[in-house]
Amino acid sequence: MIDPDVRPAAADDVEQLAWLEIEARSTLVDQRGGARWLATHDERGADWGETIDQLDVVVAHIGEVIVGYMVLDARTAVATVDDVYVTPPARELGFGDAMLAASIARAHDRGATHLEGQALPGDRDTKNLYERAAIKARLITVSTPLDAR
Repeated sequence: MIDPDVRPAAADDVEQLAWLEIEARSTLVDQRGGARWLATHDERGADWGETIDQLDVVVAHIGEVIVGYMVLDARTAVATVDDVYVTPPARELGFGDAMLAASIARAHDRGATHLEGQALPGDRDTKNLYERAAIKARLITVSTPLDAR
């Protein structure tokens, strides 16, 4: 059994985060709701450094290799998990839970009173992650492109 290691992201992580983000975004292309999420969330790419400076980014790692990330916006009373990803070979090892616990602690330290996140329809892994942390759905948003009518 592996003991999940997580830590705040650092400037040296930008390159690995950019590669992991490419992997994460590619998994959303065929996922229900994925195209809409991709359209409303710009790729960070080389701008991960700015994200690290402005938001709270937690990385999961095995040795020097980053296997997951979570982006938390805790600048208001309602902290938001904006993005979470764990590469498939590292799933079911506790990395997501460890990153969420670290993000919850960070949101609390910053004075947030609530934490929210999103999961795409059918994304049982992300829904389970939130449910294990006692984060429950409070709103379901439905959407359709208007040019389809």
